[in-house]
Amino acid sequence: MAGVSTGEEVAARVQNSCFVCGADNPRGLQIRFRTTGDGLVEAEWTPPSEVEGYQGIVHGGVVAAVLDEAMSKAVAATGSPALTAHLEVRYRRPVPSGACHRIEGEVTRRDLRRLHVRGALLDADGHAFAESKACFVRKV
Repeated sequence: MAGVSTGEEVAARVQNSCFVCGADNPRGLQIRFRTTGDGLVEAEWTPPSEVEGYQGIVHGGVVAAVLDEAMSKAVAATGSPALTAHLEVRYRRPVPSGACHRIEGEVTRRDLRRLHVRGALLDADGHAFAESKACFVRKV
């Protein structure tokens, strides 16, 4: 399967108005994901106050969307078109707005039609704010 080269940006394909990664969405987060040499897809993100659910804390639904997008980019980097079938998020601690965080996604296992993926939203020291796992089903 053809994938994405190391260091290459993994961008929205047809849907460039995606809420999380779409460059053409002025109200979106416009997060830019890149591949790494070790199979990860990662990005840096400084959440603005507009995505808070409580003062100074990013809304949990936005955190879930960001993690889903990181995992979908990891799947896209493998060259396998697939959609989220199941998503689980474990919130470990509140995500502060206004600070730079690291987002990562990685395919952990592939079956015939399924890709199992993990994601994480981390602080500067690598400690998790939230972790996720998902199952993506390949399009047929």
